[in-house]
Amino acid sequence: MCLLLYGLFIDVVGVEMKVSWQTRLHIWFRLLLLQASWNFETLQGLGFFYALLPGMRKLYSKEKLPEVSLKYTGYFNTHVYFAPLVAGAVLRLEEDRISGTAAEVEIDDFKQMVAAPYAAIGDAFFWGGLRPLAAGIALFLAVKGILWAPLVFVLLYNIVPIWFRTAFFSRGYRQGLKSVEFIQQHKLPDLAIHTKEAAVVVLGGLSAFMVFSQLTQHQVPSWLGMLTLIPMVMLGLVARKGFSTLLLVIITVSSIFLIGLFWADVVHLIAF
Repeated sequence: MCLLLYGLFIDVVGVEMKVSWQTRLHIWFRLLLLQASWNFETLQGLGFFYALLPGMRKLYSKEKLPEVSLKYTGYFNTHVYFAPLVAGAVLRLEEDRISGTAAEVEIDDFKQMVAAPYAAIGDAFFWGGLRPLAAGIALFLAVKGILWAPLVFVLLYNIVPIWFRTAFFSRGYRQGLKSVEFIQQHKLPDLAIHTKEAAVVVLGGLSAFMVFSQLTQHQVPSWLGMLTLIPMVMLGLVARKGFSTLLLVIITVSSIFLIGLFWADVVHLIAF
């Protein structure tokens, strides 16, 4: 991890950088505390300002710093793993402003412009795709009796976000406004969809495996597991008709709970 951080934060030959890699690394670590001062008025605003403060101190004098700081204490909210991409780009824009290079948009406008799309992509990829996928893989190992399953989940889920945090911050700082193209070039919205699909396949396979294992354990014909397709198809059709997804989840969980309580009686009826 140290080598990864060093490789992404070292200065590039031929590229002028007013903020040293040590300061950028300091900012990166501060971004881990982005939501430590979360509040209902500015959401992540104070955390974002706290993270950028070491860089602002390098760019502005003590007399100018308070005036600049006031611009960063307002509202800001995006996905926590995409915040480094915004922070890196904002730091580059501040450098450009000091050097006299006119930016195409104002820094505050840029922050607000990318915050919502980045939040949507991050929620879809990390919360909706990566986390269920990592959980499904870990559950497969747990069902097989592997004690390292919880550790596998922790590693799978945390290594990817840390890599994204690092790569995003480095890319944002090096490209500034053009860092938005990074999202488009690598088709991250499509990646989020594919990750969700992979998670569904893994969790579906896990469910089928557990049904087959339980039927085999209780000496029940395994083909009876195909009957579970009936309620699955019914739930899918009802959901497409606009029925409350939350209510369907409650009904499904309640049914599974009741079946679990009376599983022995159910097996007895099926077997005889």
